Amino acid sequence: MPKRYAIGIDLGGTNLRVALVSRGGEIIRKIKEPTSEEIINSIFKAAGSLFSDEIAGIGIGVAGLVDRKSSMILISPNLHVVERIDLVNEIRGKFRVPVFLENDANAAALGEKWVGAGKDFSNFVLFTLGTGIGGGIIYDKKLLKVSAEIGHMSIDVDGEKCPCGNSGCLESYASARAILSKAVSALEKGRESLLRECCGGNFYKLTTEDIYKTALDGDSLARELLKDAGRYLGIGIANIINLMSPESIILAGGLIGAWDIYIQEAMKEASRRALKELFDRVKITPSSLLDDAGTIGAAGLVFQNEVISE
Repeated sequence: MPKRYAIGIDLGGTNLRVALVSRGGEIIRKIKEPTSEEIINSIFKAAGSLFSDEIAGIGIGVAGLVDRKSSMILISPNLHVVERIDLVNEIRGKFRVPVFLENDANAAALGEKWVGAGKDFSNFVLFTLGTGIGGGIIYDKKLLKVSAEIGHMSIDVDGEKCPCGNSGCLESYASARAILSKAVSALEKGRESLLRECCGGNFYKLTTEDIYKTALDGDSLARELLKDAGRYLGIGIANIINLMSPESIILAGGLIGAWDIYIQEAMKEASRRALKELFDRVKITPSSLLDDAGTIGAAGLVFQNEVISE
C-alpha cells in the first residue's frame, strides 16, 4: 500500500517553509521560520518533526538555478549558502527516503497546476513575486523543465547591477528587495514620507507591507515606489505574453498583497506593451495557494516521480 504523505520544502531567500502534504495535495501540518545560514540543520529539524513511516519522500524547491542531472543548486543570487552543496544527498542520507530537487518557482507552478489556480489551464506561466522574482512554466499540462529565470530577463540595457552578475534585470526593479532598497535610498536622501513613522522611526526595518499600507494612506513616496515597480513588472509580463502566449499568468508571493496598486499598474503596463490579440486572451490571476504553493508543489514532485518510476 502506498505511503500516504510527502514532505515539501520551500527554501527561499527570506523564509524556510516545510509541510506535510497528503496525496490529495492537502497540507496536514506546516512549519515556517526565517532562512538562516545553518540551513541544513534547520531542514533536518523541521522535516524531522514531520517525519514518520508514512512518508513516501521529500521534495525541495530552492530559489536558484538547479542542475537536474547532478541535483545541485548552481547559483542562488538571494541564498548563496545553498550554492554547490550536496543538499539532496545530505537529506537522503538523514531520512533514507527518495529526495527530489527543483527550482522553487517551478515547484510552485506544479502546486498551482495540481490543486491551485492553474488546475483548469493547460498552459500558464507563474511569477513568484517576493525577495526576488522567479518563474515556472506549465506547458501542455506539464512542468516545462527549463530555468524560467524570469526575474533575470534584461529590461534596461544600462540598468542597475543585479546580484546574479547581469545588469538591468527585472528583479532589480520590481522585486521586494528592489522596492525596499529604493525606499531606504529615498529616505536617506531626506524625502518626506509617512514611511519615516514606521518601525519606530527605523526605516531600515521597513517591509513591503509597511509600504503598501502607507500607500493606501495616500503617501506619495510609497505610491510612487509601488507604481514604478509595477510598471517594470508589466514590461516583464508583456514580454512573457508575447513570447509564450499562455492561457494564464498566475501571480504568487508576498507582493501580490499590494494588488490594488503594484499589480494593477503592472496589468496596465502589460496591456500597453503586449500584442493586443495575445493580451486579450490571457487571464492574469492571483495564486490560490498563496504561500503554500511551493511546499505543495515540492511534495508533488515525490508523487509525480512515483508515477514516472512505475
